[in-house]
Amino acid sequence: MNTDLSIFHLVTEASFVVQFVMLVLATASVASWTFIFGKRKELNRAVEITDEFEEQFWSGIALAELYRKLAAKDFAPEGIEKIFLAGYKEFSRMNQGGVEAMVQVESAQRAMRIELSRELERLDEHLAFLATVGSISPYIGLFGTVWGIMNSFMSLGSVKQATLAQVAPGIAEALIATAIGLFAAIPAVIAYNRFSTRLDRLTGRYELFVEEFVVLLQRQAHSK
Repeated sequence: MNTDLSIFHLVTEASFVVQFVMLVLATASVASWTFIFGKRKELNRAVEITDEFEEQFWSGIALAELYRKLAAKDFAPEGIEKIFLAGYKEFSRMNQGGVEAMVQVESAQRAMRIELSRELERLDEHLAFLATVGSISPYIGLFGTVWGIMNSFMSLGSVKQATLAQVAPGIAEALIATAIGLFAAIPAVIAYNRFSTRLDRLTGRYELFVEEFVVLLQRQAHSK
């Protein structure tokens, strides 16, 4: 049995099943890191937009002026901006229809809730994948390890006296699968927990804004 214990040699000399397991885990790891960098950028952008919008919203600017300003932006509105636009647009439409003040506010609140759900669904995208990779990768790696060790011991069945030099390469190549599984799982779990926490905080800010905006719309509707 070859005693070369370099990582490259152990991977290339592993059985087909173990190599397949390693390939699956490596692919999952690459995909996880792609989603991690993308989601981090997306959440940072959402928080930045929320900070900027809330600064404008509470600066004393008229709601109609803020609506026109956001609607005229060169770039499409995002995040909390879309929630505001959906609510104020519906409120203005119902106001022009001459319906009761309470109906105007309730209609605007429903429009904002719908847009809020869409925004949260967009931000939640790929988090389930990270959770899945984090939870099953160690088990997939363990399967590859068990399979590799089983093959290693089976190959020693015809040997009268096994030595460490004969056993070590087979066990080492099998353990690589577990290492790759952990390498894929650990960053995915950390990223999922951090992104989930940030998303929960952002969700709280969105929901609080909706409630505060509804109060302002009620005052505006009843003042007429």
